[in-house]
Amino acid sequence: MTTSSPDASVHVRDLKKQYAVHEKEPGFMGSLRSFVSRKTKYVEAVKGVSFDLAPGEVVGFLGPNGAGKTTTLKMLSGLLHPSDGVARIAGFEPRKRETAFLKQITLVMGQKQQLIWDLPALDSFLVNQAIYEIPDDQYRATMREFTEVLSLDGILKKQVRKLSLGERMKCELAAALLHRPRVLFLDEPTIGLDVNMQEAVRAFIRDYNERYGATIILTSHYMADVTALAQRILVIDSGQLVFDGDLARLAEQGKGGGKTVKLKLREAVSAAQLAAYGQDVKVDGLSVELTVPRSEVSARAARLLADLDVADLTVEDPPIEAVMAELFGATAKVEKEVVRG
Repeated sequence: MTTSSPDASVHVRDLKKQYAVHEKEPGFMGSLRSFVSRKTKYVEAVKGVSFDLAPGEVVGFLGPNGAGKTTTLKMLSGLLHPSDGVARIAGFEPRKRETAFLKQITLVMGQKQQLIWDLPALDSFLVNQAIYEIPDDQYRATMREFTEVLSLDGILKKQVRKLSLGERMKCELAAALLHRPRVLFLDEPTIGLDVNMQEAVRAFIRDYNERYGATIILTSHYMADVTALAQRILVIDSGQLVFDGDLARLAEQGKGGGKTVKLKLREAVSAAQLAAYGQDVKVDGLSVELTVPRSEVSARAARLLADLDVADLTVEDPPIEAVMAELFGATAKVEKEVVRG
């Protein structure tokens, strides 16, 4: 039996989830045939995922829609039972859903709500206080802290249905963290929020992590969430973990491990001329962008400065969004080739 590291807050080994999906042909006759002889196919949503997280670590858990992110989080929080594999969270086995375990974790899903729609958010907070058996002095201290950090003054006594999306999300976060969990599973916590509210939520999550040393697994389609909060990135695609490392290493995966060179020229130069200095050349008036191999950045930049009339030159890693798209595209291509073979 696989055992977890004594220092691991989250221990996952070869975690798998398979679903039975029933298929039916359309129409009345299809319904009859399905009633007599149901067709079933099995879908592997998660295919042997393994990783360990240290206490206080913040990890971005990324992947395209349908990659297995939410399924994995639901298994780690005990909402789903894995088909196979091992998961231990804060020393507990999630599938047992022990009371002591539930007091150590929280799962926040940006598209789901736990607040009671027709009551003020404060009433839901009191319900959570009772459920998690939070002492009155701890509850009051936490409420003071969250009210200040999240600017909850003036909204706690409003009916939840009358709150804006941003106000509701702040209350959702406060409700989910009232019991001061040690492990946070955050699934799209900023989805649908405007830029200012996204930053407020990020600041709150960052503050909570620093204050309580909580371990956080964050999924988000907003790369700004990930770059602002996570030191480590896990990428899952088609149910499999395809990357585990920091943002710098992830950036190296993009554009064949190249870097993006951006130029401001004083005189226009054609894309054909610039092709001698790099790949993926983009020209917009006097602004130029091209990709060069990482090992040749210094030499190529020197050539550009010597040969062209350059007003400004910067070197950057490729955008993380582009790296992710390239990584997922490569995975899909490999899978197609395997199927064809």
